[in-house]
Amino acid sequence: MPVVSLREALNQAMDEEMERDERVFLMGEEVARYNGAYKVSQGLLSKWGERRIIDTPIAESGFAGVGIGAAMVGLRPIVEFMTWNFSLVAYDQIVNNAAKMYSMSGGQFHVPIVFRGPGGAAHGLAATHSQALEAIYAHVAGLKVVMPSTCKDAKGLLKSAIRDENPVIFIESEVMYGDKGEIPEGEYTIPIGVGEVKKEGKDVTIVSWSKILAHVVWKAVETLEQELGISIEVVDPRTIKPMDYDLIVESVRKTNRVVIVEEGWPFAGVGAQLAFEITARAFDYLDAPVERVTQEDVPLPYAKTLEKASLPNIEKIRRAVKNVLYRNGQE
Repeated sequence: MPVVSLREALNQAMDEEMERDERVFLMGEEVARYNGAYKVSQGLLSKWGERRIIDTPIAESGFAGVGIGAAMVGLRPIVEFMTWNFSLVAYDQIVNNAAKMYSMSGGQFHVPIVFRGPGGAAHGLAATHSQALEAIYAHVAGLKVVMPSTCKDAKGLLKSAIRDENPVIFIESEVMYGDKGEIPEGEYTIPIGVGEVKKEGKDVTIVSWSKILAHVVWKAVETLEQELGISIEVVDPRTIKPMDYDLIVESVRKTNRVVIVEEGWPFAGVGAQLAFEITARAFDYLDAPVERVTQEDVPLPYAKTLEKASLPNIEKIRRAVKNVLYRNGQE
C-alpha cells in the first residue's frame, strides 16, 4: 500500500472528491495561492482554479456563513479554519445556522458542509491557540464530529464527511500533518460513526483518539505492557459524534477495565460522556471504576515544561492503568 503523510492523505481526499463531484469546493484563509497554512491544499489551486479553491479574508464568521448559504442551495463546501481556535469567531454561524437549519426548516434545507482544520495543542502556542474543542461541538445537536488518528482514517473519513448530507466538524492536528502511514490503493471511504479496535488485548481497554492516541498512548502502551506484563486493548472511536458505543462496550466487557485518554478538559468532556455510557451499559462487567486521563483543568500554559505537565502524558496513563488494575502501590 502507498505510504503518505497525513497532509497528503487529506489533500488526496479533497482532490478526489472534487473530481467526483463538481459541487465540492474549498474555501478558507491562505488555502489557494499560499497552498494552505500547513500545505494541506497544496496544488489544488493550479488544478481546480479560483472558482473552487477560494482564498478568504480573515473573517471566519463571514466565510463560514457564505459556506453555509452555499450548502443550502446545493453546493458542498469544505471550509478550512486555520485553527479550530479561530472557529470560535464563527461559533454562532456553526451552531445556530449549520447545525439547526435542517430541523428548523422542517427538512427543506440540508447543509452538506465540512468545517475542517487543526485543533488542540501544538508546541508552545499558549492558551488561546491550543484548545481542544471537540466536546463543545459534540454537545450541539445537528453536528457530527470526526477526529482521525491515522492517515488511512483521515482520508477515508474526510471523503465520507464531504459526501454527508449534514454539517461535519472535522478536527485534525497540526503536529500530525507530517505523520506517515499506509493508505489503501484506489477509491475507499470509512463510514462516519464506526470505530476501530487498533490493537487487541485482554487486561485493560484504552479508549483514545486523534493526536493523543497517535503520539502519546501508543508509547504508553508499549512501555506499560513491558513493565506490568499485561495486554492492553486500544480502541479508537474515530468519530466523536456519533460515537461507536457498541464497539467500546464490547471491548470493556472483554477486558473488564477501561482508561479513557483525551486532550480536552475534564469537566463535561467527551470522556465524561463516554464514562457514563460505559457504566450504564457495562456496569456488571467492570472490575474497577472507569479512569479518565485529560488535560489539567486550566488554560494551557505557554511554558514548554508546564504545557507538557498539563497535557496527558505517559506517567498519567501509567498511573490510571495501575489504578484500574489495583496495582498503584506496586513498583
